[in-house]
Amino acid sequence: MFCDGLSRRDALRVGSAALFGSAVGLPQLLRAADGGSRDTSLIFVFLHGGLSTIDTLDMKPDAPAEFRGEFNPTRSKVPGMDLCDLLPKLGQQADRFSLVRSFRHHNSDHGPADHYILTGYFPQAGFNPNLSPNNQRPSIGSMVSRTLGPRGSVPAYVALPKFHPSGGPAYLGANHAPFTIDADPNAPNFSVPDLMPPAVVAADRLTDRRALLDTVDRFHRGAEARANQHAGAVATFRDRAFDLMTSPAAKRAFDIHAEPDRLRDEYGRSSLGQSCLMARRLVEAGVRCVTIDHSNWDTHDGNFATLRGSLLPGFDAAISTLFRDLADRGRLDSTLVVVTGEFGRTPRINKNAGRDHWGPAFTVLLGGGGLKGGVVVGRSDARAERPASDPFGPEDLFATVFHQLGIDPKAEFHTPDGRPVAAVNNGRLIPGLT
Repeated sequence: MFCDGLSRRDALRVGSAALFGSAVGLPQLLRAADGGSRDTSLIFVFLHGGLSTIDTLDMKPDAPAEFRGEFNPTRSKVPGMDLCDLLPKLGQQADRFSLVRSFRHHNSDHGPADHYILTGYFPQAGFNPNLSPNNQRPSIGSMVSRTLGPRGSVPAYVALPKFHPSGGPAYLGANHAPFTIDADPNAPNFSVPDLMPPAVVAADRLTDRRALLDTVDRFHRGAEARANQHAGAVATFRDRAFDLMTSPAAKRAFDIHAEPDRLRDEYGRSSLGQSCLMARRLVEAGVRCVTIDHSNWDTHDGNFATLRGSLLPGFDAAISTLFRDLADRGRLDSTLVVVTGEFGRTPRINKNAGRDHWGPAFTVLLGGGGLKGGVVVGRSDARAERPASDPFGPEDLFATVFHQLGIDPKAEFHTPDGRPVAAVNNGRLIPGLT
């Protein structure tokens, strides 16, 4: 079930199979953006499972063997910002991003930590991580959609390659849930189903079909429609399907096959690489927020073999090329990129050559969007067990992101019963970045 009680089957009936969670409606798509002193987009790369930052972005070569791991640090382009030697391409882009090495929070369970990182609020009693969506609070993309609105005919908020359970709008409503691609951009036959009419419906019949549905809507705008609490959400799904199917701009934005093979190869022929390329295309087309949910970084077993063999080569290509490509196109200053897992990994290596969940200390990478590059904020202790200085958490990350997007961190939203809720839970700007 979705946050408004609508089932996925209902969404499929109205032609929005990819709109996992719900969709932004046509009236909102056509409305001019209404806020912010900056015109900045957000790409939020969520490394689902938890990146081992002690092995990548905050290495401890002088720690005992059971902590320091198998990899070696190497110098990046920025003096003092050593990175894992398996990330050589990322190191060459170090002047374009910064690291917060004293990030932390108090939870090391996937579900609650996911919600915390994606909403800025730790979930309260009654949270069920097995629901999808499971938002007690709106996700960052939904808040961006609600506050800034869409640009033109593309969605304000897009999730790829799939919907994350904590990526929904909560009380902000169906208009501010993501348009979800629900397909891997790395697949050879990748396409977005919602951008094409069903094969049995000729394109020139879409307008007639919509007019007929509008007539039916007017007929049912009485007691029957009022009794159906989902009627508005169904209309939202339907509006999204029609709008996207008839929008040349949306079709162009999602056509990753239009990119040169050389550039696709640079991003890496992986789900993460092609998702990052798709994200760049989408913000270029006007999308306000793109979230990338990439799995699986949960390296309890064989941490080093998994990182070396598959995860880090793809990560190195994807994130480094994203920063370079945005800079080359003159879009880095207007695109904020955040890269983080829900937590880090345990400093002590376990008996299976893996690392377990660790919320008390990890590193967040962020750059672009007007932030300073080449900065290291804070530090962890000698074994990356706790912040040694300047601890920051999800509330501070949200305050900083909102500030860079031109959104007042003190802004309030209202629940359906009129209760005001702060967008940011008392966060502060992370110093040294702005």
